Amino acid sequence: VQLQASGGGLVQAGGSLRLSCAASRRIFSNNAMGWFRQAPGKEREFVASVSYNGASTSYTDSVKGRFTISRDNAKSTVYLQMSSLKAEDAAVYYCAASRTSYSGSDARSYTYWGQGTQVTVSS
Repeated sequence: VQLQASGGGLVQAGGSLRLSCAASRRIFSNNAMGWFRQAPGKEREFVASVSYNGASTSYTDSVKGRFTISRDNAKSTVYLQMSSLKAEDAAVYYCAASRTSYSGSDARSYTYWGQGTQVTVSS
């Protein structure tokens, strides 16, 4: 397995969760990483991305100020800290690895995908 996402679960609205995605060093090093999500009946959507060195991040508008993406290059792991969770954040969250140092919201720019982790938000 090249990307292994974890940390999903059931949380009350307003609560927090931290997702983790451990990657093989081969696909993690020098590559941008991203998080996407897909809710039932909806298309997959971009959530956040981080550049190869962590210096540049990007977020979809709906999560700005609530979610934080980060990476630990020594551990080949990318994180998504989610706070002030809302019912509309409920989805399966996927981590993805690009083959470039910087990547944005286009899913086509990501080559490797994890298996997804479920986030459920109760109101």
